[in-house]
Amino acid sequence: MRVAIVTESFPPDVNGVAHCALQTARHLHRRGHHPLVIAPAGPGEGPADPDASRPYPVLRIPSLPLPGYPQVRVALPSRRLAAALSAHRADVVHLAGPFVLGARGMTTALRLRIPAVAVYQTDLGGYARTYFGAGENAAWRRIRAVHTAADRTLAPSTAAARDLDDHGVPRVRLWPRGVDTERFTPERRDTGLRRTLAPGGELIVGYVGRLAPEKNVELLAPVCALPGVRVVVVGDGPSEPALRAALPGARFLGRRTGDELARVFASLDLFAHTGPQETFCQTVQEAQASGVPVIAPAAGGPLDLVDHGRTGLLVPPRDAAAVADAVSLLAADPRLRSALGRAGREAVRGRTWEAVGDQLITHYTEVLAARTAVAA
Repeated sequence: MRVAIVTESFPPDVNGVAHCALQTARHLHRRGHHPLVIAPAGPGEGPADPDASRPYPVLRIPSLPLPGYPQVRVALPSRRLAAALSAHRADVVHLAGPFVLGARGMTTALRLRIPAVAVYQTDLGGYARTYFGAGENAAWRRIRAVHTAADRTLAPSTAAARDLDDHGVPRVRLWPRGVDTERFTPERRDTGLRRTLAPGGELIVGYVGRLAPEKNVELLAPVCALPGVRVVVVGDGPSEPALRAALPGARFLGRRTGDELARVFASLDLFAHTGPQETFCQTVQEAQASGVPVIAPAAGGPLDLVDHGRTGLLVPPRDAAAVADAVSLLAADPRLRSALGRAGREAVRGRTWEAVGDQLITHYTEVLAARTAVAA
């Protein structure tokens, strides 16, 4: 099968869309399929992929940084997209988090009569509300137009599927995300790193993710004030200066990836996610795979991932006191922390990228079969 993956982001970007697109391309290649990735170029990059070691082609489209958030790149109009889809002779177009480049990919797929599968990954309506205080309806009109044109939309969680259905998007199916349980494992716990992060033997509470307004990381401020607790923040983004002021005593480690990130995850005592707008929340799965108990808001993707009281704790969204109370509860109960960590690890054991990648190929196959049936 020849698959063109049109994605709004791709490594070296570090975010959920980029990571999922990378894992999808890898899995397709391993299964003997032929992926092509089309993604925005980074600063100073040309059309060639900066990582020449990839065993599949990656085409970079000229882009500009998003005003106020330069880590996000917006692809410019380019004829390279249509030319690449035609030259690849794609059987199916995979649209990863389509909004700008993905919307153009959808238009091109329609013109070339190529089936398209659109993967919903980002709560753009919520982002518009957070950043601009308006524009949520316009964002949903854009989302609805792109996804309605696709042969199938894949939602990462039941909450995301419900949002899509509520906004009139048809043909929605569930497709979760995988986790690398070999990389993210309790065996990577590092006593030396723990001594560096918490030299007084404090309980280490970690956050991993973008440092941006929609993540609400400032909710960890009361946790910083708890005795015997050290907050560790991993990631970067536009909110970092404000968060350094809002979280006194917290350790900021910047962006970490790969085995280094896995070592940090496994060395935490608790993982606290604060953002209420997650369509999935990959970092929750990575913490669970690392055997670390999770505290997350009872909203969006975490509702599918955290079984309250068994694999972690769910707290009311945007409630700083509730986050601090959950940390205090687990700080005082090592046995409960251990039980939650073990159960979380067991819960994600079968959620490998290989397993969910095969589910994705099944979605492609069903879409192609439906197109063939209609043509006949």
